[in-house]
Amino acid sequence: MSLRLALILLTVISVVCDTLLLPFYPQFFASEFSVSNPTLIGVFVANCCITVMLALPLWAKVAKKYHELALWLVTQVIAACFGLLCYFATNVWEFWFYYQLMLVLKASYLLIYPFALRLEQQSKHLSIIGLFSVLMHFGAIGGALVGGYFFSINAPRYALLLSAAGDVIQVLLCAYLMVSLKLGIYQHAIESEKPRTRTPYFIWQFCFISVVVYFSAFLIRPFFTTHWQGMSAQSSAFQSALVYAIPAFSALLMLLFNHFRQHLPLPTLSRTSTFSCALIFGAIGLYLQAQESVWLVVSSRVLYGIALFQVMVLLEVMLFAKSEPAHYGSDFAKVHVAQNIGVILASLLVGMSVEYFNTTVPFYFAAIGFASLGAILLWRVKFVGQAAHTAT
Repeated sequence: MSLRLALILLTVISVVCDTLLLPFYPQFFASEFSVSNPTLIGVFVANCCITVMLALPLWAKVAKKYHELALWLVTQVIAACFGLLCYFATNVWEFWFYYQLMLVLKASYLLIYPFALRLEQQSKHLSIIGLFSVLMHFGAIGGALVGGYFFSINAPRYALLLSAAGDVIQVLLCAYLMVSLKLGIYQHAIESEKPRTRTPYFIWQFCFISVVVYFSAFLIRPFFTTHWQGMSAQSSAFQSALVYAIPAFSALLMLLFNHFRQHLPLPTLSRTSTFSCALIFGAIGLYLQAQESVWLVVSSRVLYGIALFQVMVLLEVMLFAKSEPAHYGSDFAKVHVAQNIGVILASLLVGMSVEYFNTTVPFYFAAIGFASLGAILLWRVKFVGQAAHTAT
């Protein structure tokens, strides 16, 4: 088995295991712990994001000394143990505590991404980032469908056992790779072309954009299945999971389109302009999902999925184009902190907005976020273009 194939498998397994309950937190807490307070569920999601946000930079520092495969081998063993403790938890606070400890360990697998990019030339980054983005989406599809299945048979806790089993499989893969590739536990030093004394300005730019994008994108996730079942009361949990996963299917279509795009006579925009237009189309898709029409919601999720794929891929392509291999891990960790800040803010806001208003309000807030950022970036592109023209 090649290293690249193994990293793909590790990514898919980890994403599937981590998204088994993500679309169903409200239903899970209601069925297992008789907790139905939307604000409390929003706080739980925010707590999960804070845990991962704080843990990833620490693992990035550890990975500078110890090889990533050795790190994942250890952390996933312990994560599986905490997953089992979550399964046997008897009350919501016990579950909450073990779940956060499990996430501390699981956060280390996010280093797969910069590790894979470090192994490839920068000219191949677009295809690698697109591939991993689709893997994340398909992992989310698998997680949502399997999670929906467990809810359909009234056994949601079994999702926790499956998650622990996934951690064990990841451990076996890492052990196999370390033996077959004859890798040690220590990391080889990576020389930097430009030693840094402080965080570059472009990292702060990407952090700001990431906060807005992830805040807006995550606003609609925690209660989307609740919103859908409110419109289509006859839908089962499995059917709700299918609708939830529509953007992931759209991502696959966009990956195929991007692969063949160079052979099509289409106009080419700059990355920033394409990114801005994708934000605008994403805002339209978000706004339409708030309407009381089943078919309009389904079609707008297709549009939203296409736009979101372009936004996520271009955001990371532009980031790694400005970074360099020696700093991939630390730069990704910093931007990931910003992403989680956006998710945390969204988690807190969505719980309160659903509790005090309804499940359609988050779609409007998310649409405003995407549209505002898209408008700012389009204005910036136009302003820079005019300045360059004047200077010429």
